[in-house]
Amino acid sequence: MADKKAIFQTVKYWVVLNVGTLALAAGVYFFKTPNHFATGGVSGLSIILEPLIPFLSQSEILMIINALMLVLGFIFLGRGCTFKTIYCSAVYSLENFMFERLVPLSGPLTDQTFLELTFAILLTGVGSAIIFNCGASSGGTDIVALILKKYTSLNVGRALLITDVLIAASSFFVFDIQAGLFSMLGLFAKAFLIDGVIEDIGKSKYVTIITDKIDMVGDYIIKDMHRDYTAYMAQGGYTGNDKHVLITVCSRPEARRLRVKVKELDPAAFTIVTDATEILGKGFRDPG
Repeated sequence: MADKKAIFQTVKYWVVLNVGTLALAAGVYFFKTPNHFATGGVSGLSIILEPLIPFLSQSEILMIINALMLVLGFIFLGRGCTFKTIYCSAVYSLENFMFERLVPLSGPLTDQTFLELTFAILLTGVGSAIIFNCGASSGGTDIVALILKKYTSLNVGRALLITDVLIAASSFFVFDIQAGLFSMLGLFAKAFLIDGVIEDIGKSKYVTIITDKIDMVGDYIIKDMHRDYTAYMAQGGYTGNDKHVLITVCSRPEARRLRVKVKELDPAAFTIVTDATEILGKGFRDPG
């Protein structure tokens, strides 16, 4: 049973990771590139360089830059450049290249530029957030960030933001004012979206249960939910009676089921359910 669950979790992890990578590649190819939305990062840099290097397509430039970044990662980071980063970077670049070969575009999909910007932000933002939540990255500027963090005292977040702003601002000169304005708007909108999606995806529930039926509630948590809990004794301030307090963390669906079950097992129980934005450890996100 445990082996089947482990296999299911592994398959689920890689399916989710590939969905995130596909969303990122689709957002770049179908919406960012044809509209010249250079919203920072390696994809933005490749969009800026495409008209300056006419013998290479955007996807080819993207593949070359990502490959160079991975080489730098191996040189400067060693094991810090993880297999997940290598995998996502390679798949992301390959998917972009395949889109270009299988679904050639002569221009934007629609004449609604703001609509296209919306989808560019949604797909790339959600895709990046999913990848990050899986403990991976799409390579590119993330590798630069890790190198800067390791070898300099620079504020990495600020340095990358300045780089992204410079890339987005370049579209004013390489393309036109409209492309530049949309690129700047997309850059900041994507930053807020990614933070919001990462926080929402990673959100779990922290459940505190005050009960006299510790054995029954504890058995349900362990045997049915396959979670663990921490228990300790507490004393009621008003009654002075001793009470058992159980603490556990779980997903949102599990928290809903647990709340109902606790009410069924001990109608007098007191249950507190709060949001836990980030849980690191076995059964949740890998702290590495």
